[in-house]
Amino acid sequence: MLPLRLAAAALLFAALIAGSSGAADIVERLSVPGPISFNGESYRLSWSSHPTANYYKQEYLPGGETGEHYRSMVLLEAIQGADVQRVVSAKVDWLNRRKASDPTVNFAIARNPTTGEVILDFILSADAPKAEAIVEWNAYRYAVLNGAGSKSGVLLFGLSRRAYGDASSEFLRALKSARPPMIDALAKHPLPVVQPKD
Repeated sequence: MLPLRLAAAALLFAALIAGSSGAADIVERLSVPGPISFNGESYRLSWSSHPTANYYKQEYLPGGETGEHYRSMVLLEAIQGADVQRVVSAKVDWLNRRKASDPTVNFAIARNPTTGEVILDFILSADAPKAEAIVEWNAYRYAVLNGAGSKSGVLLFGLSRRAYGDASSEFLRALKSARPPMIDALAKHPLPVVQPKD
């Protein structure tokens, strides 16, 4: 049962609850220091976390953006000892529970039967006290993390896009046409070679 609990923890919507740490706290643990080039934009390593022995997380941002207020982000996560289908199921369960307090929540799942990869894309929102409303769309590509022996698990390569305050309505309108090409680009992008290290 441990992998499920870790998967659920790994997939919390931490970006809306707490901001990312400052640059002094960054420790590169996935052997992907960046920058990562995606869809013609360069993303630099901006935040990292290693909250449990088998869970690693890194965020990459374009120049000039911060984890507290960003427009576009690339994410990498590694969960050793986990299974793609169980991790995706845990995230879907979390989204379904969130619907009770966030009517914006909506999601879709695309599976690649040949590779076993899954793309889950979803939208949600948050109203922070004394802050702008946030609307966020994410697309998470889940793949098998190949490692030596027990070090195999799940690799998450993801995109996150945000809008704040009055810009949220236009963001939602534009998402209908913007979403398919972004998902296609995510599906076709070569997966980073990730090697977790303590």
